[in-house]
Amino acid sequence: MPHVLLIEDDASVRDGMELVLRRHGYGVDTAATGEQALALLAGERGARIELAVLDLMLPGMDGFEVCRRIRARSATLPVIMLTARGDDSDIVTGLEAGADDYVVKPVTAPVLEARIRAALRRAEPSARQGPDADLAGLVIDRAGLTVTRNGTPVPLPPTELRLLLELSASPGRVLSREHLLECVWDHNFLGDSRLVDAAVGRLRAKIEDIPAKPRYVQTVRGFGYRFGPL
Repeated sequence: MPHVLLIEDDASVRDGMELVLRRHGYGVDTAATGEQALALLAGERGARIELAVLDLMLPGMDGFEVCRRIRARSATLPVIMLTARGDDSDIVTGLEAGADDYVVKPVTAPVLEARIRAALRRAEPSARQGPDADLAGLVIDRAGLTVTRNGTPVPLPPTELRLLLELSASPGRVLSREHLLECVWDHNFLGDSRLVDAAVGRLRAKIEDIPAKPRYVQTVRGFGYRFGPL
């Protein structure tokens, strides 16, 4: 049974979401503050948590900082952030902090459960078709699902690993943001291209020598992204 950590300070919202998740078969731990959540993740119960649902507007340590600390602790734990306002700056900042996806409150049970299922699927990436890549210091092992840069392992969260595998499966081919949303995020509906752009930015910071002048993950303005190198 998948186990979720729900981090939400509003008791009524937290209780309602916990009830929904339990009815859908999830195990749930809850925290009302970021500090409680981080302590829980660091303890014995933290080992069973497979995904975090994180509200951005928390008392004390806000959700942005909680997300950064979760990501510093674990490159692989999926994080879905909750935002009450759907504010563009909040969404972008949350994604840049390392969140994999977001939903705007109030969120319906089917949407939340669908996003959680998609995030858990991404946490178990399978090798994409295509050859391994060994490109000027960047090595992508598609069978072992590992990436190294100049001989040093590059730990990637599931979303970023899937994104790199999808792009590198067809070198030179331009992939639209819509295609990437469907293949990487499992969003087979009109999704938010900011998810793609934020993940590309995080990926470039880890695999490019100069992220502002990428060799591998290149932007094709008006169309999407393609895998190099140049």
